[in-house]
Amino acid sequence: MCPLIVIAGPTGSGKSELALRVAERFHGEIVNCDSLQVYRGFDVGTAKLTVEERRGIAHHLIDLLDPGELFTAGEYARIGRSVLREIAERGRVPVIAGGTGFYLRALLEGLSPGPTRDERLRARLLAREQRRTGSLHRILSRLDREAAERIHPNDAHKTLRALEMRLLRAAPSTSQQEPEKLQGFRVWKIGLNPPREQLYQRLNLRLERMFGQGLEEEVRGLLARGTSPQAKPFESLGYKETLLWLRGELTREKAIEAAQIATRQYAKRQLTWFRREADMHWFDGFGDGPGVFGLVCSFLESKNFGIEQS
Repeated sequence: MCPLIVIAGPTGSGKSELALRVAERFHGEIVNCDSLQVYRGFDVGTAKLTVEERRGIAHHLIDLLDPGELFTAGEYARIGRSVLREIAERGRVPVIAGGTGFYLRALLEGLSPGPTRDERLRARLLAREQRRTGSLHRILSRLDREAAERIHPNDAHKTLRALEMRLLRAAPSTSQQEPEKLQGFRVWKIGLNPPREQLYQRLNLRLERMFGQGLEEEVRGLLARGTSPQAKPFESLGYKETLLWLRGELTREKAIEAAQIATRQYAKRQLTWFRREADMHWFDGFGDGPGVFGLVCSFLESKNFGIEQS
């Protein structure tokens, strides 16, 4: 069995730095598990590490797609499993880092095949959403609460698909036939649990820095290169508010405030999701703070699962 390390937690918890240090210590390569970092050009608002910041450590599943392309959890799992096998074949340790819980679950546990599309049903649902924005997510919350909790209310594409699946089968979309789990790896899940108030303070400051250090220019550049403002990545935190600011629908201050609030809410949802993950080993504090790296290394070393240290 090949070892595989997962570093999960809310946005802003220091996952990237901890993943770098763990990869350095245990001959690892990092596998991105952030649904936005797969898109080219979306760098500032996703806190994507620059090539220099990666410190020579191989990173995978970053900058895979153009902004207009759609990417599903199933596609992530298919490509990701191939990458994991390639890393293991090189004698390296995959270190998965990111906060997209549904992608992580798809990668490790697999996804049941969904029903085929019903175009007539989709058209009716889309018409309803156009009449009353947010109505599909509210319906999904009533019919399949777990599915609704893992999807942001503004993510119309995922909400539509989940609701379609729920309506096309008698059981909820989260209760499907047995999926195919990842084979050949022994998985160790590390969860970061920083103090809530400190996390929120860090997120507030990070959003202010993003707006002051290139987020506006990045969005303007994407639009100038022909990226549609309706592209999927523009629905994400920070980018959506920046678009509203550039359109004159929000002031800069209100855009920052809105992004901060939405990001704090997202961090809370991430923690809720990861606390439901089986076999997650939690560590209090930030991944880039004092002490956590040492505790994580001690934990991994105590398991004696065949990692050769550098």
